Amino acid sequence: MDDQVQANKAVVREFYDLAFNQKKPEEAAAKYIGSYYRQHNPMAGDGPESFIAYVRQFAKAFPSFRVDLKRQVAEGNLVVVHSFFVRQPGDRGTAVMDIFRLENGKIVEHWDVLQEVPESSANKNTMF
Repeated sequence: MDDQVQANKAVVREFYDLAFNQKKPEEAAAKYIGSYYRQHNPMAGDGPESFIAYVRQFAKAFPSFRVDLKRQVAEGNLVVVHSFFVRQPGDRGTAVMDIFRLENGKIVEHWDVLQEVPESSANKNTMF
């Protein structure tokens, strides 16, 4: 696999951990977000400042939230992450798919889709 694709996957993986699990969005934004940041989640604004505020607000409401990265897929300048997001202990959690676009090793664009983990399932497979 292309070295740049592997590097992009590492950037996203490290960004995820630093911003969400270590709860250091300022540091994550400074290190991994590019000169601009275009956001497609309707609950968050464009730019690193909006990202930082969004994570800070969420961490205030759910101080023990955690994101468990389950898999990554990358092609060209896009990295897709499938993760398990838990707001607080005992929460069934949410399955999340994030798409990041990178330029010159920095994250410049983001899309996501979230699906709550249901209480019961029509099959025995997990969402992960």
